[in-house]
Amino acid sequence: MGRIIIKNDEELQCMREAGGVAAKIKLELARNATPGTSTQELDLYGKELIEKAGARSAFIGYKGPGKTPPYPGYTCISVNEEVVHGVPGDRLIQLGDIVSIDVGVHYNGFVGDNATTVMVGVTDPEVIRLVEVSNQALQDAIDQAVDGGFLGDVSHAVEAAAKKAGFGLVRQFVGHGVGRSMHEEPQIPNYGRPGTKPRLKTGMTLAIEPMLNLGKDDVQTLSDGWTVVTRDRLPSVHVEHTIAVMPGKAEILTLPENAP
Repeated sequence: MGRIIIKNDEELQCMREAGGVAAKIKLELARNATPGTSTQELDLYGKELIEKAGARSAFIGYKGPGKTPPYPGYTCISVNEEVVHGVPGDRLIQLGDIVSIDVGVHYNGFVGDNATTVMVGVTDPEVIRLVEVSNQALQDAIDQAVDGGFLGDVSHAVEAAAKKAGFGLVRQFVGHGVGRSMHEEPQIPNYGRPGTKPRLKTGMTLAIEPMLNLGKDDVQTLSDGWTVVTRDRLPSVHVEHTIAVMPGKAEILTLPENAP
């Protein structure tokens, strides 16, 4: 593991603003995830909002591993069985869908990164429970991200919530440190042993992102090189906040009221 970058007070304020911009855009896109809207239409609206905020997308053109083509969207829009990195296209959102909206922006030199999963007229009680447990898992993990704590406790909190509820847990993709770059150290798996290092220190900034499946753990990447789906094609939920480690209680940076 490489060096984990500690942010000073000035840098944390910049990250609050970047996080606020990302959060406002995420919430506006969530309001517009309506039946009959294509994921590409939603993405292009995201582009408009990002530019209007004086920011730029942290996703478009992002180079993946190996021969993976640069990411083509301004946001990631993942529907139902799509877990993360859903490439926007002509897929129409339908009543009963869950839609994960992931927004990352560069703003004033720092990155804000967050995601939510929206229920579009969902009535299936198990899908509703999956969304609720995923949001609780995110909060449980954030509660562990305090000065002097262990990263293993953050990871374990997500795993414990998934296991208790009987849901699958995505292990191939992880959360990450974030700051001037979208991906910094450390990696943050959604599973782990309590009490395992590294120790957390005030000023560390982390993107925590649980990914829970209604079915089994297994996922695969589609031929576009980006869109990750559950292997059993059952629904998946992805939620995410960027947080700052603080004494006593972590601070969520991706809150709309932080936007300048």
